[in-house]
Parts: sequence; structure tokens; C-alpha cells
Amino acid sequence: MESGAAARSVETGAAPRPAAADTTMRAIVQDGYGSVTVLRLARIARPAIGGTDVLLRVHAAGLDRGTWHLMAGRPYLLRLAVGIRGPRNPVPGLDVAGTVVAAGPDVTRFSIGDEVFGFSRGSFAEYAVAREDKLAAKPARASFEQAAVLPVSGVTALLALTDAGHVTAGQNVLITGASGGVGSYAVQLAMAFGAEVTGVCSTAKLDLVRELGASHVIDYSHDDFADGSHRYDLIIDIAGNPSLSRLRRALTPAGTAVITGGEDGGNWTGMDRQFRALALSPFLRQRLTMVAPRQRASDLDRLTGFVEAGTVIPSIGATYPLDEVPQALRYLEAGKARGKVVITI
Repeated sequence: MESGAAARSVETGAAPRPAAADTTMRAIVQDGYGSVTVLRLARIARPAIGGTDVLLRVHAAGLDRGTWHLMAGRPYLLRLAVGIRGPRNPVPGLDVAGTVVAAGPDVTRFSIGDEVFGFSRGSFAEYAVAREDKLAAKPARASFEQAAVLPVSGVTALLALTDAGHVTAGQNVLITGASGGVGSYAVQLAMAFGAEVTGVCSTAKLDLVRELGASHVIDYSHDDFADGSHRYDLIIDIAGNPSLSRLRRALTPAGTAVITGGEDGGNWTGMDRQFRALALSPFLRQRLTMVAPRQRASDLDRLTGFVEAGTVIPSIGATYPLDEVPQALRYLEAGKARGKVVITI
């Protein structure tokens, strides 16, 4: 026996109405700034795309310290860019890997069905929008999970070593925070450039840094990299707290220190050490500098070359489903992460 709209259509001879397409999605939504309690799972409308945008079906998203800063709204200067009382885009997440399901009329680099990775606007969701000039083809040798944790941390490590640090083969390179997201890439990339790499990390993560390929490891709970026993041509400081004087003691007379991150950089700008380093550097033989964040497809393509060559392998320490993003952020905040944390959709 037929019932409802289908039965009425048979009686009147009209064709059944097709079911309406679902234009909603599951997403993590951020209500204001604060702790993980400002995050919740919700069903919201899928985002609209502009002329040079693509819509991605998200397969995986990366988690980085920048996501934590956006959640907390610190440093406070960040709020001028993303929203004073709360983020203008309520869906967090920047790293993304997925499949193109729609493209704007001006998109020329990608087509529906392409597998891509890069920087998006709100990747902690089933669908996300990204500009085509911030995406690249997913490396064939990488899974979606591995590709999703490459953009922010991988590009930061690459820029720190090349654009800011001018790394060359044969240099002695020290990497603090070597077991973290940026550090795990910096170790592998520095080795790929022919440097002799020393990684600094905690006791529990010494094995990971060795596995990444570091020539030497320093356990910061027992040894001081700035005790004068070794000098380094290049320091990539990712830990976020060594004083400038300590960094200088560990450098060769004409060495370079590149500061990334701002975990101890003050609540207002988050970059107090970086600004002091830039102000001091012109008066020294040593060079103190910082990494300026950048989101370009060309940098993603550079990273892809290392991944395809097998010299860089994303190190994933933990995986969480979309509805456990708050737990993932707690894990990251507690300093337990080994390598990268990935969110699977």
C-alpha cells in the first residue's frame, strides 16, 4: 500500500518529488574565545565559494599551535585580524587534505575530483573552502592524513631553514623543539639539505628525534645546548622560550638564529622575542631573525618534492575523529604530542 506524497502522485499522475539535496554539514564551531569549552560539534550550512575558491570534501585536517591560539584569542593582537569578540569564521582549522567537489568560475588549476592539500578556511568540518593559490596536488606517496599535517608546520620549517636561515650543506644545525610539529619537519629537511643536525627535546621523545634522522640529540632536562661545549652555524628555535643571550652563546661568531612560534612572547603581540631579536641583530656579527608566515602553493610544491623523494615523511603521533577536537587540543596543550596531530573526518 502506498502512502504520503508518493501515493498522491500516483493518484494524480504527477511524478514523485525528488528528495532535497542536503546542503548542511557537521563542523566544529567556536563560540567566542577561551578554553576548549568554546568548541562544540554542530550541523551548519556548507560554506559558499567565490570565483577563485574550491569547495573540498575534507578527508583529514591538521592540528597546530595556531589553532590553539585562535581558540584562546591570544595573543590579543590576533583578534584585530580574526574578530574582536569572537572569530568571524566560527569553524577553526587551517591544514586540510581532501577532494575537490566544486570550483569557482575563475579556478584554472583544479577540477572536480582532484585530490589536494593546503591551507583552508575552516577545515574542522566535512566541507571546507580554500583559495586555489593556497592548494597543491596531494603527494602520491602520502595518505590524506599525512598530507593534512604538512601545510602549516611543513612550510614553517621549510621557510625557517631556507628563506630565513639560508641553510647550506655541511653546516651544524641545532633545532629546539625537534619532536614537535614544526621540529619534526625541520630535522628531516635540514638533513635533506646536507646539514649535521642536533635535535633538542624531552627524555620521552629522544627516540623519535633519532628516528627522524638527527645526527645528535640533546635531552633538555639533563643538558644545556648553550653550555659552550658546541657551537652551531644555524639554530632553528621552535621551543619558544630560550633567551636571546642563550641562543647567542650557542651560535658561532657569525651564526644565525631563526625564531619561530611565540609561546613565551607575551599576551599582546606574542612576538616579543622576535621583535627584540630584529632590533638587536643589526649591531651584531651574529644574525637574529624570524619566520614570517606565508601561504603559497609554490611552497607546498617544494614540500611535495621532498615527500615524493622519501626524504620527508610526516610524523603523526595521534589521530582523533572530528567530534574529539577538544580532546585533541587538550593533548596538544599538555605537550604530549610526538610529531603531528591529525583530525579525521
